[in-house]
Amino acid sequence: MGKKEKYKFQIRHDKIKLGAHTVRLLILSPLDRKTQKVPGVLWIHGGGYQAGNAHEVFFTRALSMVKKFGMVLVTPEYRLSKRHPYPAALNDCHAALLWLRDHAEELGVRTDQIMVGGESAGGGMCVALCMLVRDRKEVNIAFHMPLYPMLDDRETESNRDNHAKNWNTKKNNKAWKRYLRNSYGTDLVTRYAAPARCKDYRGLPPCYTFVGDIEPFYDETLTYVKHLQEAGIRAEVDVYPDFWHGYDVLVPGSEKSRQAIAKFEEKVAYAIEHDFAPQNGEPAGSAQ
Repeated sequence: MGKKEKYKFQIRHDKIKLGAHTVRLLILSPLDRKTQKVPGVLWIHGGGYQAGNAHEVFFTRALSMVKKFGMVLVTPEYRLSKRHPYPAALNDCHAALLWLRDHAEELGVRTDQIMVGGESAGGGMCVALCMLVRDRKEVNIAFHMPLYPMLDDRETESNRDNHAKNWNTKKNNKAWKRYLRNSYGTDLVTRYAAPARCKDYRGLPPCYTFVGDIEPFYDETLTYVKHLQEAGIRAEVDVYPDFWHGYDVLVPGSEKSRQAIAKFEEKVAYAIEHDFAPQNGEPAGSAQ
């Protein structure tokens, strides 16, 4: 696709009943489609599991997936840990992913190109969700994009005594305590709550991420990619020097941000061309 090519898109809302709770969805769909069906992505916003909202997609990497690549994007207003600790947010995102799968025909989404992404806590939730649906054999994910993800509730070299801009050790510890409550700091924490606790990375989808070398999540991001690679999964990470947490969103016009954004879009384009995961019982090519 040419750099000047833009897509007009439709904005709409839907909702899912999850017991007594309602999960609200924000949906962006391209109006100008090159093909009848396009890849679909569940994008999960950041905010330390305790803040943020679905409309963050309008100023994060998510928007180019609709405007530039013509994908359908679904993002949930998941419950935040200030009032609803784990597993409320994961349950909401899980329900949204199943909704995307089940409404693929209506949305014009290829069922063999369902992808998941997010930044920060949304990146952590992206990984947890991929692990959950892999273990339950519910949804086959073609590609995942956990950008500078929040994965490990335990101490690492980079999240210990970190005083970088925007996110630091104090904020990180407070957020994890709020999300995990009484299980924080214990062996009761599962891989679905803190994905760095995972012991088996086999069967997870291909991955791309980027991270800064001075932010708290540097070590856990590189460790996650290493585990994927050791499990035989295509996984790539780009590291940007002096790139603090959320730098690409908060300083999008800088040279480093432009470089990170361009590389991210390059990897998305590659995934669209090469990554397919037919759903259980579906023959290859049936999703077109």
